[in-house]
Amino acid sequence: MNDLVFIEGLAVKAVIGVYDWEKVIEQELVFDLEMEHDNREPAQTDDLAKTLDYEAISNFIIDFCAERRFELIETLAEHLCDELIKVFQMNALVMTLRKPGAVKAASAVGVKIARSKVSAY
Repeated sequence: MNDLVFIEGLAVKAVIGVYDWEKVIEQELVFDLEMEHDNREPAQTDDLAKTLDYEAISNFIIDFCAERRFELIETLAEHLCDELIKVFQMNALVMTLRKPGAVKAASAVGVKIARSKVSAY
C-alpha cells in the first residue's frame, strides 16, 4: 500500500445544478481528497517536484470548477477525478464531494468515489 496525500475541506465556488435558478448562481462545493502516492522519494530528496503538490492540485480544482458547468455533482466528480489522475500522474484517489445546503435538513449531501489509473476513462 502506498502513502496517501490528502486535502480536506477545500471550498470551491461552482455553477452546478439541474434547476434553472442553479444555472445562474455560484454555489459552494466542498472537496476532500485522498491521493495515493509513494512518499519515500520525496522524503529522501526533500524535492517538491517529486510530491503530489497539494497547492497545485487545489488550484487545479478551483480552476476546473470555475471553467466548467455541470448539472450533476456525479458528473463533475467523475470528470475531475479523470483529469487529476492524468495531469498529476496519481496512482489512485478517493474524492468526497459535498454540496452544502442542497437539502435543508442535512448539513451536506454528496458523492464519494474512488478511481485509479486503470479505472479512469
